[in-house]
Amino acid sequence: MPNYDVKDMKLAEGGRLKIDWAEREMPVLRQIKERFSRELPLKGMRISACLHVTTETANLMKTLQAGGADVVLTASNPLSTQDEIAASLVSHDEIEVYAVKGEDNVTYYKHINAALDHKPHFTMDDGADLVNVLHQHRRELLPGVIAGTEETTTGVIRLHAMAADKALAYPIVAINDALTKHLFDNRYGTGQSTIDGIVRATNVLLAGKIFVVAGYGWCGRGLASRARGMGASVVVTEVDPLKALEAVMDGFRVMPMDEAAKIGDILVTLTGDINVIDDHHFDLMKDGAIVANSGHFNVEINIPALEKKSKSKRLVRPFVDEYITSDNRRVFILGEGRLINLASAEGHPASVMDMSFANQALTLEYLVKNASKLEKRVYSVPEEIDKQIAELKLAAMGVSIDTLTNEQVRYLASWQEGT
Repeated sequence: MPNYDVKDMKLAEGGRLKIDWAEREMPVLRQIKERFSRELPLKGMRISACLHVTTETANLMKTLQAGGADVVLTASNPLSTQDEIAASLVSHDEIEVYAVKGEDNVTYYKHINAALDHKPHFTMDDGADLVNVLHQHRRELLPGVIAGTEETTTGVIRLHAMAADKALAYPIVAINDALTKHLFDNRYGTGQSTIDGIVRATNVLLAGKIFVVAGYGWCGRGLASRARGMGASVVVTEVDPLKALEAVMDGFRVMPMDEAAKIGDILVTLTGDINVIDDHHFDLMKDGAIVANSGHFNVEINIPALEKKSKSKRLVRPFVDEYITSDNRRVFILGEGRLINLASAEGHPASVMDMSFANQALTLEYLVKNASKLEKRVYSVPEEIDKQIAELKLAAMGVSIDTLTNEQVRYLASWQEGT
């Protein structure tokens, strides 16, 4: 039995059933796993992964293991772990897992350090916390690290800042930059799973509600579209004029948060930045406003400011905290301001994570072969990997597309021919 720290090993059998269910919806990763088991491209490689411990992540871990890797997994968020999945990976797959849903920050970082004790050749991160701890507190391990990957928008932002400061000690590939990741995972996955998390936590009817989406990146686009599809009147807030213009052209109302806070029934942040909903915004909110976050870290909502201005707080439903302000208005915070799609729901559907985690697996294979040629900076996923995953996904869906004729290839490569 490997080392581990999970909630309850008795949950393992239920976890295995859920992992197997998710695998049915992950045909691309399944094909990669079958090839990896034959070719063992990751043989002898130690990988420390800091990801959301979900059914989809379990299938990624099993794929890397099939490829010959020695894998350790820790949670990338204190509320995102599915305890039965953690138990199953330990019990049935002999993978070291350090993750307990609801763990405090001390335990969270203790678990990250346990994953780093693995002395990884490769890091796999979701938010860059593992990379951050490695660079700030475990620098003795850096000489042994070959390269890494990063899954999220938030993490990629942090890594670019590290690279700009010349602090990044090894090359990292931004999985989030892959088209088959952010065009699908961020838009369709976050859109659907955020709605799922809000509805599971509150059981409110979205139709007829004023639904505020803070941030119109790919995640915000997906959520705004899904909220409109559920009958909500959607308002978008932005700081980027191009994204704001796109939201207007997509048919949404756009306004500053100072205005949106006054009218919003449900307000959701998806920006990757701090205090998007700030102290003064709570003063503007209507009684009964519901506030949630679907960005990676719980900093987008200034909850400490709300606590200071509230005379009481109580848990009224699982993952729903009711704050009563000094003027007797109720503000409801979902999932402690953490990712609501994982705090109260199950995260992205397996079908979309199939592509995201296929990017992880194939990029690790690429790094084993090519990391020695790379500089200490952030790279995008190679285009050929992106296209391969799209082709595999289409084939799994039974969809065929056209191919260029030789004549068309020549035409696109020439400049002499005109009208």
